[in-house]
Amino acid sequence: MINKSSLLSLVVVLALALIPTDTYGQQDPQYTHYMYNTLSINPAYAGQRETLSIVGLHRSQWVGVEGAPQTQSLGIHSPLRNERLALGLNVVTDALGPARESFVDANFSYTFPINDNNTKLSFGVKAGWHNISTDWSKGQFQNPDVVFNENISQNALIIGAGLYLSNRNWYVGLSAPNFLTTDHYDDFQESLATERMHFFLTGGYVFNLNDNVKLKPAFLVKAVSGAPLIADISANALFDDTLTLGLAWRWDDSISALAGFQVTKGLYIGYGYDLTTSDLNNYNSGTHELILRFELQQLGKILSPRFF
Repeated sequence: MINKSSLLSLVVVLALALIPTDTYGQQDPQYTHYMYNTLSINPAYAGQRETLSIVGLHRSQWVGVEGAPQTQSLGIHSPLRNERLALGLNVVTDALGPARESFVDANFSYTFPINDNNTKLSFGVKAGWHNISTDWSKGQFQNPDVVFNENISQNALIIGAGLYLSNRNWYVGLSAPNFLTTDHYDDFQESLATERMHFFLTGGYVFNLNDNVKLKPAFLVKAVSGAPLIADISANALFDDTLTLGLAWRWDDSISALAGFQVTKGLYIGYGYDLTTSDLNNYNSGTHELILRFELQQLGKILSPRFF
């Protein structure tokens, strides 16, 4: 167990460590199913499903716009025999116009019990590799600068950290997936910039409305210096631990409908549709997102149903 003063000290130290120094650039990939894809933004989430969990996601953003973002992610994580220790692997590819980014990172978390009510605090770190490449034969570009006529491929190191505080009914997380800065291609400005440090704050609460229905409101706030604050608010209802239906809203960007089905105890399939509410609404037919989650059911161990 750890006492309240130790917990406060740990939170303060992490908050100070997450203060940005010198950053420039644009946003990381975003997800409508952020509540089921938490490992992609917070390494402290590794092991929270209490079994081997594999999550795959595909996102086609702004369908109908040439060169619009296409994102795929794969996350694998599991607690170790110690159960306080957990490991995870996260792989993301994000294409935008002629630019393609790839992220591969390993995640490590350690969990501290807080009290006898199953409240626990997890601290996580991640390290990995980031590649950005461009193919200028894709799309049309007017910039005559020679740098925008030559294909590039650049690699960079990823180092990030996060906190995840939770029990069976609620959770809150704080993370910075990458402390380091890297070059990033901006398709709309036709220029290369330096990616800024991103900060994610997430949270959610599960209300047991009755024996068959659970309601989970959740939120995600993404902040980066020099870019608009992005806030997501969602509410998902789980019926008979099988069918999930929900709505989500992203500040000044989109509204979303979500649906999911627990096909078996180990397999979940979900779909989300974003309707753009910004000025881009006139130029695209929305965003589609598909998520698959497979979890190993361990013999002799019964897991209580989890909604996050």
